Amino acid sequence: MKYNLLGNTGLKVSELCLGTMTFGGRGMWTAIGALPQDEVNELVKQAVDAGINFIDTANVYSEGVSEQMTGQAIRDLGIKRDDLVIATKVRGVMGAGPNNSGLSRKHILQQADESLARLKMDYIDLYQIHGFDALTPLDETLEALDSLVRSGKVRYIGCSNLAAWQIMKALGISAQQHLAKFVSLQAYYTIAGRDLERELVPMLLDQKLGLMVWSPLAGGFLSGKYGRNATSEDGRRANFDFPPVNKDKAFDIIDVMQVIAQNKGVTVAQVALAWLLHQPVVTTVIIGAKKQPQLTDNLKAVDVQLTSDELAQLDAVSKLAPEYPGWMIERQGADRKK
Repeated sequence: MKYNLLGNTGLKVSELCLGTMTFGGRGMWTAIGALPQDEVNELVKQAVDAGINFIDTANVYSEGVSEQMTGQAIRDLGIKRDDLVIATKVRGVMGAGPNNSGLSRKHILQQADESLARLKMDYIDLYQIHGFDALTPLDETLEALDSLVRSGKVRYIGCSNLAAWQIMKALGISAQQHLAKFVSLQAYYTIAGRDLERELVPMLLDQKLGLMVWSPLAGGFLSGKYGRNATSEDGRRANFDFPPVNKDKAFDIIDVMQVIAQNKGVTVAQVALAWLLHQPVVTTVIIGAKKQPQLTDNLKAVDVQLTSDELAQLDAVSKLAPEYPGWMIERQGADRKK
């Protein structure tokens, strides 16, 4: 297991991060997973024993149950809190009242306290906004997050599911007003969905923000259970067909990955994860599991080395179609490349 700096900070996080969406299973999250505490404990132990020090959860996962079970597992296993980097999120609906969602100062401060209570922890290492709130000024959101950092309840702040312009606006406000700034973005990125590369990847590299990848297997579509002539009725996609995937193109990608996997004696899922780990912009890849064998398989991805030829094959079959202004920037900038 390798450890990477999270953005432009001195914080080291494992290249694989344990995701907790499968913990608990309440409300809509039942379709993703409904693991009881004993099985959660087994997965957390397996991940930590493999070298993972980074765990990502959110207040909305199973309506708070995921946070509770994550904290309980750490205590049950006797893992030292300070040896872990714990990330959680705020933004989603957490009650019926008019102020029980969004990124207002009221909601952020309330939810930070409630997340800490559920986790039974004194501080959150990385507190992330889970998405954009069009009703709340970014200044208000960033001031609230800054107050959490200054209070010691939060160590770093990050964002998730934002557009490049929204992140740049937030970074500008933080710089102008001397507030804590986002150090990372948690975003959807997979070899079957490379949209991130159009605007966000150049911005992340330029601004030195870390990238946490969610759904690296495209909601299970790249798990190896799916192919042109094979579908799975017991996978997550059978009950929760998300994120959106161009399936025809994904099948082309899977065809190439299957050959590479067979030649290396590994699984398609491991090749998909390894491709991400070979991308310079990626800080950590979030992996979740319902069962230990699934987690075991994913953990082995850190040992899969892809050759330059294999990376070229994967790039060719999965690359994005050119879009304006990208193709014009590329054409005009050819004489000024480093």
